[in-house]
Amino acid sequence: MDFTALFPLPGAILAPMAGVTDYAFRTVCAELGAAATVTEMVSAKALCYGDKKTASLLRRNEGLPCGVQIFGSDPEFMARGAQIALELSGADYVDINMGCPMPKIVNNGEGSALMKDPALAGRIVRAVRDAVSVPVTVKTRKGWDKGHVNVTELARAVQDNGAAAIAVHGRTKTMLYAGTADWDVIAEVKRAVSIPVIANGDVISAESALRCLRRSGADGLMVGRAAFGDPWIFRQIRAALAGQAVPERPPLAERMELALRQMELAKEDKDEHIACLEARKQLAWYLRGVRFSNYYKQQISKIAVMEDVYRVIRGIQRDLE
Repeated sequence: MDFTALFPLPGAILAPMAGVTDYAFRTVCAELGAAATVTEMVSAKALCYGDKKTASLLRRNEGLPCGVQIFGSDPEFMARGAQIALELSGADYVDINMGCPMPKIVNNGEGSALMKDPALAGRIVRAVRDAVSVPVTVKTRKGWDKGHVNVTELARAVQDNGAAAIAVHGRTKTMLYAGTADWDVIAEVKRAVSIPVIANGDVISAESALRCLRRSGADGLMVGRAAFGDPWIFRQIRAALAGQAVPERPPLAERMELALRQMELAKEDKDEHIACLEARKQLAWYLRGVRFSNYYKQQISKIAVMEDVYRVIRGIQRDLE
């Protein structure tokens, strides 16, 4: 199953991030040049047991390839969960989470804990691949800790069991998101396997995207936290990859119009109360680095209804441009 048939590489994919990459955020990133998006990770077991909250995370955005990410450690549950996820979402591919470092995931033997057992990781990929008709990919990390860097072994195991591509975050599980991402280890993975390798970690600008590709030799890129409040990073990276002049971010007033569109999409996708609670962090990200924005950051922290969103955004456009 050819992953590259979905979209041309190199390109910058929006990384799946729990509590962030909802339908609204994925949509605006897609509109601004992301090569593909991936849903927030969902539990395969929760899908199998019919959890409605889990199913609600799977709405795909239109207009470009969208993957659905599942996590778990039981091959049978993962296979059935993948089938359900595709039925609910109509996604273009299934991504398996083998990199989440959070204790509630790892302590169940899921996420990055699977790096400790490449054979089990391979069986999971095989089970999912046999259960679905779309490409199956894997997102993982450099290793468990600096004494257990085994991503090359894991990459070979998942490739041998049918993975169509692998995304590698150049940090270990114990590093979480601290320190510097190791692009050299991604280069080792690239030399070890024949499937596409996607580089993740410290891709924070168009310039760093080009450096990462040169250093790692990866086939594509994955952007995570750098996109918070800055979906224009995808337009900038796309231009850089095409050898074109990198466009500047638009003025603040225009950026806030996009923020408003994102909040309106979130309201349409979710209950207004939930959308507004989540708007508190999303809107604050749009103000990163904006001078004299503390007053409005305080106002954002109190948002409860969409009328608050409109009031705050109009105030920002009036006072901070």
